[in-house]
Amino acid sequence: MNRLNLITLGVRDMVESLHFYRDGLGFEVIVYGEESNPEVIFFNNRGTKISLFPMEQLAKDINEQDPPVLNPSAAAISLAYNGKSIQEVDEVFAKAAEAGARIVKQPQTVFWGGYSGYFQDPNGFYWEVAYGENWEFDDSDMLIMN
Repeated sequence: MNRLNLITLGVRDMVESLHFYRDGLGFEVIVYGEESNPEVIFFNNRGTKISLFPMEQLAKDINEQDPPVLNPSAAAISLAYNGKSIQEVDEVFAKAAEAGARIVKQPQTVFWGGYSGYFQDPNGFYWEVAYGENWEFDDSDMLIMN
């Protein structure tokens, strides 16, 4: 098992999340159900896919008889967008701020020699936007790990 195909984020407000990711950040998404009450949202991005699912439904999907208490703002997880330049990192950050993201750490030169910053989406999930001068990408824009 050496593949991760889908990351599902349990969110509090599907409509707010749809607007943040699609309209604010420009992700191409597929919405199942009505846009005013989406059942599930899939990101049509390259590589690993992301989906948004109502937090209560995700808890029931995990265990219908005894659903766990999910709190995304307490989750020790960060998602990452790896840019191909410092300028791209700055552009993504500007777009995130305009979409309503809470900027946690402005992009800056960091201890590992790259350029990185963090923001939070409306549900409290942390996103790192980073650039490393030695990074390479494959034909699908996926980061090559050597």
